[in-house]
Amino acid sequence: MMRHLLPCTALFAGLLLSACASTDRVIVDQKGVDPAQYQQDLNECQQVADQVGTGRDATEGAVGGAVIGGLLGAIFGNSSTAGMGAGAGAVVGGAGKAGDAQQEKKQVLKNCMRGRGYRVLN
Repeated sequence: MMRHLLPCTALFAGLLLSACASTDRVIVDQKGVDPAQYQQDLNECQQVADQVGTGRDATEGAVGGAVIGGLLGAIFGNSSTAGMGAGAGAVVGGAGKAGDAQQEKKQVLKNCMRGRGYRVLN
């Protein structure tokens, strides 16, 4: 059963990351907005949001997930299932932390646009 867990977990993690990455759009009320200024402000705010780190967070999540997955695999199985559990845990933990970073980026982008006077709708 555990050998089927890793591919399913990897698939779930990939779907989680793609869902997070596709929701970074900012919707603002365009009434009275200069399109050129809006684009410049959006580009600058995206640069600010890009300062949110994803690499370190994902690594920390992967390490934590590997430890927990390995422990659970050892408790409920043997050394083989411990290794598979650690791998599955690393994938899920890394994906979870990367998803958290994407959420933070999205929030920073929206806050930046609000700070520049835009009425953010989402």
